[in-house]
Amino acid sequence: MTHFPTLLEVEGLSKDFSARGRHLRAVNQVSFEIGEGETFGLIGESGSGKSTLGRMILRLENASEGCVKLDGRDITNMRGRALKAVRRQMQAVFQDPYSALNPRMKVGTLIAEPLVVHGFPGGKAARQARVAELLAQVGLASDAAERFPHQFSGGQRQRIGIARALALSPRLIVADEPVTALDVSIQAQIINLLRDLQINTGVSLLFIAHDLNVVRHLCHRIGVMWRGRIVESGPTVDIFNDPRHPYTRSLLAAIPVPDPDVERHRRHSRFEPEPQMGEPQRVDINSNHWILT
Repeated sequence: MTHFPTLLEVEGLSKDFSARGRHLRAVNQVSFEIGEGETFGLIGESGSGKSTLGRMILRLENASEGCVKLDGRDITNMRGRALKAVRRQMQAVFQDPYSALNPRMKVGTLIAEPLVVHGFPGGKAARQARVAELLAQVGLASDAAERFPHQFSGGQRQRIGIARALALSPRLIVADEPVTALDVSIQAQIINLLRDLQINTGVSLLFIAHDLNVVRHLCHRIGVMWRGRIVESGPTVDIFNDPRHPYTRSLLAAIPVPDPDVERHRRHSRFEPEPQMGEPQRVDINSNHWILT
């Protein structure tokens, strides 16, 4: 297995919410690492805490417990200029390409916005050149800069969102279900684009999704999340070939088989959780693959 020097460390991260006198722990003692140039897939059903976890890593939500480290520096409670400097290194691609882009701003202005906020050197001409470079990177023509978001399809809008995320050459991108709102044929294009960009730029990716099949060809490692906890984690090939947690097995069983006859007669397993779930235990000599038992 390829070794990636550690870039991001998440240690015992938890998030609590309170509403109408009720307490909810949305994320519960989650720990994992992402290496430099690595793609880590975070998989789980809706409501499992994936997006909340991603927002805490980006410091869009404050953690209730635990810490997030970038290059060994604890960024969990950073404020002001220190936090702004860290945000140059961490960017996001959001789920909905329609609401993520301001409809009143031209595409060139949208992509250049991070450059303006963080003082990209060289003035307007340098920003325009950088925008043209970014549009080419994501497969769009340079004249797209003069058009508005509503003039593009959903897949093209997501490419614009990716270009904006790349503007400051970040070291980590959190992609929160970036293909869920797209047609299946377009999903494959965006996944291939992210894979190529990751290879060419060396950026690390936290790819959040609810479909294991989506991340199969993109991620080096996968963490399976259920009810706020990562219940199984390991290299992608191990998760697919040797799933150990019953929830992981149920997700894999739900992937359709591209043969109508086989799919029609296939039995689907349903995950029935035990009343209590324990602490993480490493169950194999390969310490890269563990389950929550």
